[in-house]
Amino acid sequence: MTTPPMSSYRHQLRSAVKDLQERGLYAAAKWAAEQLVGLSDDVRSPEPPAAMFSCERPSSKKSSRKKETESAELSMMVVEDKDDDEDIFLLAKTYFDMKEYRRAAQILNGVSGKKSLFLRCYSTYLAGEKRKEEEIIETAGPLGRSDAINPELAGLEQELGRLHVKRSLDPFATYLYGVILHELDRKAEARAALCMSVNSYPWNWSAWLELQSLCSDNDNLSTLDLHDHWMRDFFVAAFYLELQRNTEGLECYRSLHSVFQNSDYVLCQIATAHYNLREFDEAESLFEELLRTDPYRLEGIDIYSNILFVKECFAALSHLAHKAFLTDKYRPETCFIIGNYYSLKAQHEKAVLYFRRALKLNRKYLSAWTLMGHEYVEMKNSAAAIDAYRRAVDINPRDYRAWYGLGQAYELLAMPYYALYYYRKATQLRPHDARMWCAMGQCYENENLKMHMAAIRCYRRAVSNNDREGIALHKLARLHNQLGHTDQAAFYYKKNLERMENDQTEGSDIIEALLFLAQHYRNQNLLVEAEQYCTRLLDYGGREKEDAKALLRDIRSVQQHASSQSSMDFENFTP
Repeated sequence: MTTPPMSSYRHQLRSAVKDLQERGLYAAAKWAAEQLVGLSDDVRSPEPPAAMFSCERPSSKKSSRKKETESAELSMMVVEDKDDDEDIFLLAKTYFDMKEYRRAAQILNGVSGKKSLFLRCYSTYLAGEKRKEEEIIETAGPLGRSDAINPELAGLEQELGRLHVKRSLDPFATYLYGVILHELDRKAEARAALCMSVNSYPWNWSAWLELQSLCSDNDNLSTLDLHDHWMRDFFVAAFYLELQRNTEGLECYRSLHSVFQNSDYVLCQIATAHYNLREFDEAESLFEELLRTDPYRLEGIDIYSNILFVKECFAALSHLAHKAFLTDKYRPETCFIIGNYYSLKAQHEKAVLYFRRALKLNRKYLSAWTLMGHEYVEMKNSAAAIDAYRRAVDINPRDYRAWYGLGQAYELLAMPYYALYYYRKATQLRPHDARMWCAMGQCYENENLKMHMAAIRCYRRAVSNNDREGIALHKLARLHNQLGHTDQAAFYYKKNLERMENDQTEGSDIIEALLFLAQHYRNQNLLVEAEQYCTRLLDYGGREKEDAKALLRDIRSVQQHASSQSSMDFENFTP
């Protein structure tokens, strides 16, 4: 068995960092450098054992070893490629680093070589993106809608497309061609180009992320012609989280963690998987560990702020917001965290202000659009909420929170059929999330619909998916009671009562359950059970206490009558 030319993970990642930096792909270079440092000290063999990775791998036409060898050979060709004029390339790269993209592209005109071709086209693309952003602000305001497009796309597509047909593009230019095809909404061609890019040069994480954004479900993943490389495991794990297949994604990241034991990225992804599974304590401890090792990190910390928000940790969220502000107050994540802090304090106008600031810095910041929609819902501004949620859905149709938010907004507008459509979208994306089913059930209960049996089916799905808040049990009990299904109502009231006792919670739901069960068992002539529930009701005040007293008097009257009747029967009995 031939050893691949790049004989170790460390060698591969070191070379990748240099290759990516040289071409201005800084996000991918940063990711590769983090994984390089994240490798455990004992990973020094040419190839770690396959058992270290558990992500499923689709069948392929060629053997895995052949594909690995082909990738390694092509990557060496990429690295060894020399441009005709290295001095001009260095000057262009300097202009590029100073964000003078037009100058960088102009000076590379007529310079041959694959690096020069890529940097010229990439500089032209970024110059077009910069102009597009300026036009959006000029014509529609910082957050307004605009039909602006990158004016360089058509020219770049023609040039790169012509070279792509001749198989003259290196993996980096093929990646850029895939990005351009994606923006032109030619998704099938973009997927094919990006697969070609990552198969030829697997260490460009930006290419994997672009490919992930083009895959809508697991069927897309299984149809991709991807070579069997360890970078593919990172892609599959991230894609599972994107699809809300969090348990599988967690397994993949735990497997990757056995090799990349010091990787902050892997640790952050594991914490995110726990957050998605609503395992907030585990996620919180992992984020705290992450911040201990990298106290100035901001990537992924917005999710940590969500956890502190859900757990209502005012002091911790305030500390996190202050720390992020001192680290970099003009980062989108910082504005997002501060927005979360004001949301927790119920200062919704200030929260919206900071979410808008985050979106000025990054118009594609999905979570900021979604949470801004939530704030508008709290402010009863349904029109603005719907606009924010629609922006989130446009960015990522797999964002269940935005679909759920649209459902809530249309419920506020008394448009239950629209709300049902959006809630159904949310349940399709999160079929094991009890909150989605509860929301749909409540919508079916709407005064304009009164589809009680459909609501019951939704609440049952919520119960089967671990409804932690107990909303579904209480709703099921009430609905069955309204429909005259007293036995089923008693069953769910009893289950909800047991849940509240185990959780040691108090509230009106307990009183309602005790009163119903006392009356139900009295009607069933099960007087001992009825008396027990009445006795418990005496510990509470209000009208229910008086009802319990009246019911107890009735029960004891019946018991005394039964006892006296029994005595008379005994006296009249003659053996």
